[in-house]
Amino acid sequence: MANESQAQSESHPQVFGVPWPDLNDGIYYTDVVPASVSAELTLIEFYSSKYKNSAPLQGWLRRIQNGQIRVGGRVLKDPDTIISSGSELVYHRVPWKEPDAPYMLQVLYEDDDMVALNKPSGLQVLPGGLFQQRTVLTQLQLWGSKQSSSLTSQESHPVPVHRLGRGTSGILLCAKTKQAKTHLAEYFADGTSLIGNSSKLELGSRKILKIYRALVTGILAEDKVIINQPIGVMRYPGVAKGLYVALPSGKPALSKVEVLERDVLANQTLVQVEIQSGRPHQIRIHLSFIGHPLFGDPLYIAGGQPRSFDSELVDESFAQDGGYQRPINPVPGDCGYYLHAHQLVLPHPVTNEMIKITAPLPPVLKTKDEAKGETCN
Repeated sequence: MANESQAQSESHPQVFGVPWPDLNDGIYYTDVVPASVSAELTLIEFYSSKYKNSAPLQGWLRRIQNGQIRVGGRVLKDPDTIISSGSELVYHRVPWKEPDAPYMLQVLYEDDDMVALNKPSGLQVLPGGLFQQRTVLTQLQLWGSKQSSSLTSQESHPVPVHRLGRGTSGILLCAKTKQAKTHLAEYFADGTSLIGNSSKLELGSRKILKIYRALVTGILAEDKVIINQPIGVMRYPGVAKGLYVALPSGKPALSKVEVLERDVLANQTLVQVEIQSGRPHQIRIHLSFIGHPLFGDPLYIAGGQPRSFDSELVDESFAQDGGYQRPINPVPGDCGYYLHAHQLVLPHPVTNEMIKITAPLPPVLKTKDEAKGETCN
C-alpha cells in the first residue's frame, strides 16, 4: 500500500521563495570557431548563420556594434572582422526584465533523496527564451544553498527530473542525489518507452502513475475516453525547434480521460487524465485532438493543431537587445489554460517504498462536491 503523503502538514505547509530582482544577470554564451570554417568567415556571418533563431541579421549587427561580443578576450565592434579557427567567441546578452512570474513554491514531500514541489501556474521550470532567471531551478538553487550544511553528501541543490508546462500547476519531482536523479528519470522514461511496444498496457506494467485535472471546452459525451494519437513536430514561427502537434507520423502517446463533472450551462467539462507517456504538451494536444481543447488554451484548437500554422510567417523586426520581438502567434509557454498535476504514485527511488503524492486542487478544478466538502470542514 502506498505511503500517502502530502508529507508536510496541510495546516502548516512548508513554502519557500525569493522575490525576483527587477533585472536578471544577463547571459554569456561561449563558442570556439571550428577548424572546418572558411578562411574568410566574418564575425557577422558566424553569428547570423549559427544563431539565426536568436536574432535577424540587423539584430546581430546591433549586438556587435554595441560591443557585446569578445573574440580572444577583446571586444570587437567591426562585424566584418575575419575570425580564425580555434578563436574563442563570447557573446554577452545584456540583462533584461523578464516577464512577471510567481516565485513561491510549496513543499509537498521531502526526504534525504527527493523533494516534490507544488509548482504554480506561470512559473517556468528550466531556463529558456525570455525566462533565464525566473524559474523553478533558480529558486531551488537559492533554497539549496541555504540548506548546504545539511546537503554535504548530496547534489549542490535539488534538480527537477521532468518538466511541467509554464501554464501547468501541480507536482514537480526534484532529485537531491545522483542515485535518485537516475532512478526518477528512468521512471518517467519507462512509461513513454512502453507505449511504443504495446497498445494494451496495464497499470502495473509501469513504475509511475501520473494523474492530472483539467477543464476543457465543450461537453464530453463519453464518461471515459482513451486517446492514443501520435504526437510529432511541425515548423512554427517563434518556436525554433518546432511545435508539438497531433501528427500521424509522430511518436506514440497514450492518455486516459475520465469525466468528473459536466457543466452544460458553461459548456465545460471537468476531467481527470492519466497519462502513460510523457510527450511535450501531451494532454493539451490530446484533448484538443478529440475536439475539447483546454478551456482558455491560447494555442491548441480542435484537431490538436495550433490556432495559427503559417510556418513561413516570421517577424523580422527586433527588440531593444537585437533579438526577435515576442512572437505574434501563440506559443507553448503562453498561459491561460487550466491543467494541474494532481497525483503521483511511484516507488521511492532508493528504498522502493510506494509513495503517493497529492497536490491540492485549485478551486476551478474541484468538483462541486469537493468544494462543498471543504466548506463544511
